[in-house]
Amino acid sequence: MFTNFINNSKQKYKSRLFIESDAGFTIIELLVVIAIIAALSAIVLVNVVQYVNTGKNASIKGNLSSVLTSGATYYESNDTTYGVDATTNFCTGSSFTGPQAAIGAIGEVASCSVNASYTAWCACSTMKVTATEPSGSTFCVDSTGDKTLTQNDCATEGPAAGACQ
Repeated sequence: MFTNFINNSKQKYKSRLFIESDAGFTIIELLVVIAIIAALSAIVLVNVVQYVNTGKNASIKGNLSSVLTSGATYYESNDTTYGVDATTNFCTGSSFTGPQAAIGAIGEVASCSVNASYTAWCACSTMKVTATEPSGSTFCVDSTGDKTLTQNDCATEGPAAGACQ
């Protein structure tokens, strides 16, 4: 009887060790979860890029807006003129080259032009694409105090030279 009890106990123990379980996930369930996580990540990534570009555009606008103040200071300090020749003018001085470098660090291009009589200037920069700034947008400031979001660069020739278009 005692040996019979031991044999029965061994049999129960073995059956408990090797019971097949239905617990766990199938490969299909895991792939569905991974696909859902990937889709949600893509949505979040698009929104993050929009927010980063909006911040970069705000930086561009801030840098170019500071050029307005610098322009007024330059004008008063230089006998009411924005320069004397192509190499010595408002656009070639640190009043513009500092903000230009900051905009370049963001990955955009800033340009500045002074009219032929050195009485007006215009500075522009390309913008990052966002919901409010479509592809090809340019932010422009000029010596009249105009700040414009446009699709054009500064006028460099003709009667409008040195002004936002």
